[in-house]
Amino acid sequence: MSAPITHHEGAHHEDAHHHAGGGHSHGSLKSYLIGFLLSVVLTAIPFWLVMGDVLDSRQLTGFIIVGFAAVQIVVHMIFFLHMDTRSEQGWTMMALIFTIIVVVIALSGSLWVMYHLNANTMPFHDMQQMR
Repeated sequence: MSAPITHHEGAHHEDAHHHAGGGHSHGSLKSYLIGFLLSVVLTAIPFWLVMGDVLDSRQLTGFIIVGFAAVQIVVHMIFFLHMDTRSEQGWTMMALIFTIIVVVIALSGSLWVMYHLNANTMPFHDMQQMR
């Protein structure tokens, strides 16, 4: 049987457990609040652009929203996922590349399906003429 763990040994074990992740920072309340505030702002501005019909060009509005989305992805990666250049010897970069590939496949596939549904669906006024 093993000897019971004293308070001092238990505290050492817990301390060693917290630092077992390679010394990575898991963020502070301040960093989480900064990330949250940036996320709110990066969501509110595109919402305002669309709902307020601020810009005349729909294409320009779309490009600006995509830009804000890309910045928000970076904010989430830094402030919530704690990804930086020194994290876990390259696994972070592999995860980022995999995520980008999945997002590109999902977006392009969704746009392709929506385009073909729109192009191949009979318009409502044509359906009225068939009666």
